[in-house]
Amino acid sequence: MDTMRDRFIATTSQLLDEEARLAVVLADISADGFAPARRAHPDRVINVGIREQLLIGAGAGMALTGMRPIVHTFASFLVERPFEQVKLDFGHQGVGGILVSAGGSYDWPAGGFTHMAPGDVALLDTLEGWTVHVPGHPDEAEALLREAVDGDDRVYVRLSLQANRTARPVGGSAGFSVVREGRRGTVVAVGPMLDNVLAATERLDVSVLYATTVRPFDAAGLRRAVGAGLDSVAGASPGADVVIVEPYLAGTSTAAANEALMELPHRVLGLGVGRAELRRYGQMDEHLAAHGLDARGLRERLTGFLRA
Repeated sequence: MDTMRDRFIATTSQLLDEEARLAVVLADISADGFAPARRAHPDRVINVGIREQLLIGAGAGMALTGMRPIVHTFASFLVERPFEQVKLDFGHQGVGGILVSAGGSYDWPAGGFTHMAPGDVALLDTLEGWTVHVPGHPDEAEALLREAVDGDDRVYVRLSLQANRTARPVGGSAGFSVVREGRRGTVVAVGPMLDNVLAATERLDVSVLYATTVRPFDAAGLRRAVGAGLDSVAGASPGADVVIVEPYLAGTSTAAANEALMELPHRVLGLGVGRAELRRYGQMDEHLAAHGLDARGLRERLTGFLRA
């Protein structure tokens, strides 16, 4: 299976041939992959070098002229380092564009903490009007990217080397999809967390929802799932147990879940990447285990939280 980043490069290169208003702005990352597209479209594939603030400013400037920019680099250099430009050049100026990241929270541990961005989605949450996609498979990444190209809004597509074994339908206005139904709680698995969540919840009587679009948050979908679970438990005390498993900073979506369930007694547990910096490089699977996001770690946290 190709990676999400591979699919992004191939899909975007094809879209450049089809969409005259589309442009790609790079900061060295993935420049080799876009070399053929740059030769074919030298005026619409721009590499600004390692200048991340300029990367965002150039993309927003293109948007001001009516183009649809795709701006790409590692997540830490796309959201964190040039955050002021993201806030002002896109948000304050009221223009749209597509930010496509690579690297995720710890995809390249040898790069150290400078190349990790577990707080990227939480940081974008401080801004208005951003749609955030977190695909869990290259096919999903392609579908969400194609959908984003057709629009004019502000979109963040978070790519990762972590991937589920199979793709699921995404996009449109479907919201969270129901993967498994149960009566003793609801677990929301975001993007590449789904396979580990399914392994961790095996033989547990819980519902599993799958989310690839986390902003806007599917409040109605969560309420439906929680309501169905409560209705099916005869004699159960009122209230809902919800766990959100995200591949970035733990608790990023707990406020959204609490707001969605504000009229219902409930408990929410947010699982994800911890705040403590892990200072040994290790491998990606070791980071997963250290943050309790492997199947074993998730099982322990879930069974300790969910009501018997």
